[in-house]
Amino acid sequence: MNLLIFIHSMHSGGAERVTANLANHWANKGWRVTVVTLSSSVADFYKLHSSVQRIGLDVAGDSPNPLIAIPRNICRVLALRQVLRKIKPDVALAMMSTANILLALAATGLKDLVTIGSEHIYPPQIYLGRAWEVLRSRIYCRLDAVAALTKESATWLRQRTNVRQVTIIPNAVPWPFPTQAPLLPVPISAKGRYILLAVGRLDQQKGFDLLIQAFLQLANEFPKWDLFILGEGPEREALEAQIISGNLEGRVSLPGRAGNVGQWYEKAGLYVMSSRFEGFGNTLAEAMAYGVPAISFDCDAGPRDIIRHNIDGLLVPAGDTVALETGLRRLMSDGILRQQFGACAAEARDRFSLVRIAGMWEKLFLELR
Repeated sequence: MNLLIFIHSMHSGGAERVTANLANHWANKGWRVTVVTLSSSVADFYKLHSSVQRIGLDVAGDSPNPLIAIPRNICRVLALRQVLRKIKPDVALAMMSTANILLALAATGLKDLVTIGSEHIYPPQIYLGRAWEVLRSRIYCRLDAVAALTKESATWLRQRTNVRQVTIIPNAVPWPFPTQAPLLPVPISAKGRYILLAVGRLDQQKGFDLLIQAFLQLANEFPKWDLFILGEGPEREALEAQIISGNLEGRVSLPGRAGNVGQWYEKAGLYVMSSRFEGFGNTLAEAMAYGVPAISFDCDAGPRDIIRHNIDGLLVPAGDTVALETGLRRLMSDGILRQQFGACAAEARDRFSLVRIAGMWEKLFLELR
């Protein structure tokens, strides 16, 4: 199989991690794999197999107005089309909405090429802008298929776009998790101390402000629990101010981005996802694969497809900090329940295994060829 994967960048992020995992898996199978990005490859975060061809078009960048955006995107389409003609892949797979649209345009008229898009967020939660939204509704029919992570996303695509075929394929969870720089040492906890862990970009979507608000009500009640939030992003300063105002220094930490997140999962006593919305919830599935009991807002979309409520974790109403506080209290106070949930959570290793999920992609490739 000659496969090309197209994505905006290979910087740190969920879709980028998925791209790297799948590309490396298929490269290990002997496939010819090419990863193409709009950005250059200089700032790549995820490592790719040595046999993966890496092409950075170096045509990324913000467009402040339509007069700049239109010619820039024409250049992007032409640059990608040139690569498609040169590589001649059997299948071209795009990751995320704008990449899907650019691929659909770039591949127009190219023969013997299967084109597949993929949505990595629940579409109504992020407005692309009027032009991109119109293009998505009208251009997706040029793709042979679009993959969605959840039933909710698949339903939206069928109702709001002219997509030909929608297939539901969740994200894979590699286990054990690969380690790379930067390495953040996991704190050596004294006996009887516990880590409440959250992982994600420090932005509004992830709802870490809501998590800190809930933990503030529990900190005195559970003095042996400390909250660690791994990640970087634009909300760092605001979150740090919230920690200081709540007198939570020493109890809530923002260590930064970790390339050894698997080691943190291993030491965590409980995982929490406080997102306002999700496309899937990669870190939630990753933590559970390590046998970590979990609690999450039941937001659109993803967590309800990962956590089996009262079996391997808890789902609480989205955005409800009181419900999150109540759920955390239940789990933080009951070691036996955490142990029971953790044992069931580890089944995520099989439910979302790389081999299983890659097999779902491979089945789609063969059907469309």
